[in-house]
Amino acid sequence: MEDRFGHRISYLRVSITDRCNERCNYCMPRELQEWLPREEILRYEETVRLIRIAADLGVTKVRVTGGEPLTRRGVVDFVRQIPAIPGISSVGISTNGTLLGRGIDILPMGPALKAHATMAQTLRAAGVQSINVSLDTLDRERYAQITGRDFHPQVLAGIDAAIAAGFDQIKLNAVLMRGRNEDQLIPLIEFAGERNLILRFIELMPVSTTEVLTEENFLPIAEAKRAIESRYGGLIPEPSFRTNGPATYYQISGRDQRIGFIGAMTNLHFCESCNKLRLTCDGKLRPCLGSYLEFDIMKPLRAGASDDELRQFFIDVVDRKPEQHDFRDNYQPDRKMIAIGG
Repeated sequence: MEDRFGHRISYLRVSITDRCNERCNYCMPRELQEWLPREEILRYEETVRLIRIAADLGVTKVRVTGGEPLTRRGVVDFVRQIPAIPGISSVGISTNGTLLGRGIDILPMGPALKAHATMAQTLRAAGVQSINVSLDTLDRERYAQITGRDFHPQVLAGIDAAIAAGFDQIKLNAVLMRGRNEDQLIPLIEFAGERNLILRFIELMPVSTTEVLTEENFLPIAEAKRAIESRYGGLIPEPSFRTNGPATYYQISGRDQRIGFIGAMTNLHFCESCNKLRLTCDGKLRPCLGSYLEFDIMKPLRAGASDDELRQFFIDVVDRKPEQHDFRDNYQPDRKMIAIGG
């Protein structure tokens, strides 16, 4: 699939739930969240069918998101089906990390004994190759303020569990917030370096509320980069290194360590290499995170549409993909990030 502007679509981000066990202020409101009813959420078999059709059209990479995807029952069995789809070569999960270290029973071993593993181990065994973990701060109190939950120890344990599980790639994502975590840039770099993990700094985007872009809240990547270079010296650009998303990567001088920056607000070339679609948990195809456009594929799916008809639906949505996001043009959120998929 290719849109009118030359974006070749090879990446599908699939949200499987709008529910989350945290309340990050840049993702969802602190007030009571009204979760979608179960009947309005795509069933796993429906989602697998749509991924299969997307793969027929050239999608090779799938990332499972939420909400917090690991809160949904049966997630491991669902994920296990994705690598078996012809054409899919990369499967990842984005998570807040709180449940990765949780022990679960994976296989009956007789009437009284069961084998135990961490959630991270079961996901790795199910074919997940990469995992992204949100970590905005190493300060436990600050973490609780940002997320509304005191789960910092669980996240650190989840990162350790992911390392032990042997994923091909583990990335830490830190959202830049002035007044909240600008003093955490260096500690986060040291934390990631000690564990041989990729760390990415992400600018706030007005997906859930416009208030995140006030001068009191917004911290641009250029300012973060200057602060980092004042400690480590000039960062070495790595234009040839790419992951599935739009990050630009740099090597820290004198270290075998890579960090990335995702600057949707200040990078004027941010959309040029976009290769993705989003499938929300309630069956909407969104061709761009920073656009109101979304198209209800659940309706024809549940009305009995054929694979060919659904395939054409994907093609028509890609044809509507905008050249650039609207975040810089007084974008007014219509849905919270948690309902779109991280």
